[in-house]
Amino acid sequence: MIRTIIRSVVSLILLCVMSCSEQKHTISQDDKFWVVLNSEAAQGKEGEWSWKFQLDRPGDYNIQILRLGKQDAALGEVSIESAGVVLEERPETIFVLGEPGQEETISQFSKTIKFENAGIHALTLKSDLPIDKIRITPQYSKNLGFGTDTYYDDWLKMHTSPEKQKALDWFKEAKFGMFIHWGLYSQAGGIWKGERMEEVNTTGPKVSEWLMYKFEIPRDEYAELAKTFNPDKSFAQNIAKLAKDAGMKYVVITSKHHDGFALFDSKVSEFDMVDATPYNADVVKELYEACLAEGLAFGVYYSHGNDWYDGADGNFMNVKKGNDSLGILSHANGKNLWDPSPNTHAEYIAQKALPQVCELLDALPELRLIWFDGDGYITEKQAFEFYKTVYNINPNVLVNRRVGFDFGDYLDAGDNKIPSASEKMTKYFETCGTTNNSWAYKSYDNDWKSTKELLYYLVDIASKGGNFLLNIGPDGEGRVPEQSAQGLLEIGDWLKTNGDAIYGTTRWKITREGNEDGLLGGTEHRAKKGFSRSFSANDFWFTSKANTVFAISFVNPKSQVEIKSFQLTNGKVENVRLLGDTSELKWKQGKDGLVVDLTDIQIGPDGYVLEITLEK
Repeated sequence: MIRTIIRSVVSLILLCVMSCSEQKHTISQDDKFWVVLNSEAAQGKEGEWSWKFQLDRPGDYNIQILRLGKQDAALGEVSIESAGVVLEERPETIFVLGEPGQEETISQFSKTIKFENAGIHALTLKSDLPIDKIRITPQYSKNLGFGTDTYYDDWLKMHTSPEKQKALDWFKEAKFGMFIHWGLYSQAGGIWKGERMEEVNTTGPKVSEWLMYKFEIPRDEYAELAKTFNPDKSFAQNIAKLAKDAGMKYVVITSKHHDGFALFDSKVSEFDMVDATPYNADVVKELYEACLAEGLAFGVYYSHGNDWYDGADGNFMNVKKGNDSLGILSHANGKNLWDPSPNTHAEYIAQKALPQVCELLDALPELRLIWFDGDGYITEKQAFEFYKTVYNINPNVLVNRRVGFDFGDYLDAGDNKIPSASEKMTKYFETCGTTNNSWAYKSYDNDWKSTKELLYYLVDIASKGGNFLLNIGPDGEGRVPEQSAQGLLEIGDWLKTNGDAIYGTTRWKITREGNEDGLLGGTEHRAKKGFSRSFSANDFWFTSKANTVFAISFVNPKSQVEIKSFQLTNGKVENVRLLGDTSELKWKQGKDGLVVDLTDIQIGPDGYVLEITLEK
């Protein structure tokens, strides 16, 4: 007995010693969210070094290698392994810092490593040349999505308020909304002075709302577009009716995109729909009223960080100066460096962006959400100020992730991006997607997504517990391209029958069975790869409400189907019903799954939905 106790005590002491030893050799993340790994602290032999480090914030990180002195020789082939990722490259030199005789040469891998979780991580380096340090730094080309926690407690009180939570309940119920990219750029349709966006040799996205940036159009020249922007007066009513017929529950329009032009009447800028165009009316207010008349909720997109007309250089040179001194690359994508306005970016935020957000909130008392964009190089304090401003005026208004620094009420997965079923989402999410490969109207983009492709995205997103914000790009007259409108109307027809499987549903414990999880990797990814996914009678997607599960298929099996996810271990089935049909189905649940006979059942070209009730 005594020996047993002694052995237990010794084991505990050894565990503590081992744990303390491991903590001693573990490097922590500093207040800049960097991890600095010195070669002296590495484990291993010459040519191969290993470290352990504590990462507090998951995200995408750059890997930098530092060598003492000004190194003219290239680093050569280097291998890094961490977080299950192996990078094998010849990292390019990006900076030489320090006074003469005290320089450090910094090289950086072109690819990043995504650390999915906080906690202890290991990193192994293989190199034939000696190194001094490794730096693991946040990928500053896109905000990691977190700040210093300075404002976190204040943000959390607002985010968890009864008003915000009630608004989120509505959002989760809605599931399907309309995005509208529309503005001065819609007149050009992706062409400037006879040249298409793809034909000009400049950086930036090829989506047509980036026309001003892609062609580096001077501000005064771009403003001339306002003189001819005079869309049809029936725009608002037509759009609201289309959204209603498509089965959408909310509408979000670009009240101001990166070009700085406001579709609403602004007192702090004359570069708007009322003061600068022959239309001479507040089209945002018109659409707001038309949507409310149709029973639709209303939201606005607002580019707060980027404004190519009044936002100077988007704070780029200020950020670059600081980053250069630290050996961190700065990225100018989305910043006006060809003809920046003479004010500072901070002055733009204080004198235009924040006041215009206030104007929208005051003019639209039943506004449901503000979809911020272009956070880029705004500061943490500024991002919080936008969130707080919205809350103080109307706490019922939701704010999306792109306000910056994780101050959003919900996440967006990215433009035309759908997360994997295994990806851990820290908040409720929404995916925004296009009906072709541009957000705003592009006159020559005829790669229209089929109704089945769009339905697949809607269903896949719902099965993972998110919302789908599907975009249209009206032309300069306000007309929606026929192919885009037709696809939306056909989705509306499907939802009239099968809407119970989408609206108000939540993620079931199984999201899908059958074919592998097909991910949508972004706007340009879809443009290059197209859509070639096929569907079989064995493919199902699942959503749920309480003890009801919906099994969604995109094909007509013309016979019986077996759904393996409904094995008895996942719940006993009480009833099976085909949505939109009163026929009594023959079904049987066994240890291998649920068999349903659909022989002679009339099913449309876009498949069917089974409503499966489980025993409580």
